Amino acid sequence: MTPHSIAEQIRDKFPEDVLEIVEFRSQVAIVIKKERLKEIMSLLHMHSDYSFDYLVDLCGVDYMNKKSPRFEVVYHLFSIKHRHFLRVRVQVDEDNPTVDTVTDIWKGADWHERECFDMYGIRFEGHPDLRRILMPEDWEGHPLRKDYPLKSDLGDLEWKGYRDLIEFSEKARQYEVR
Repeated sequence: MTPHSIAEQIRDKFPEDVLEIVEFRSQVAIVIKKERLKEIMSLLHMHSDYSFDYLVDLCGVDYMNKKSPRFEVVYHLFSIKHRHFLRVRVQVDEDNPTVDTVTDIWKGADWHERECFDMYGIRFEGHPDLRRILMPEDWEGHPLRKDYPLKSDLGDLEWKGYRDLIEFSEKARQYEVR
């Protein structure tokens, strides 16, 4: 069975929920509605013809001013048994950036979902411990969003931890050996 035939079978089972099948350079992706994510992912994981037992990665994408809805969550799945690869893309609205967690299907999704939440602000409903993983807890904003400021000349709005570090390093200069 090929990844394209798997995508076609998923579209046959969920005709209203598979928005598109994309094939580019022999890689197949299916774009689905987020409301059926859990059901489709469970099928891909549990069905013996598919056996996508390895969630390689998941990541967020920000299409600000290029596409609507603005965000996507992209899941890269691999079947060790059948040696096939499939990409699943879920569209996420900017107004309500939430999607169901898949940690109950693949335990390894835990940290990937936390990273996506931290960098893009996409919330994963039902996640057992959704909190920042790369940025400090008191960090404001999501650094991989296209509208995140690129400059750090924010003055008093600068992250307090950064200001404290600069102040500490300036005090520590007195101990430098020349």
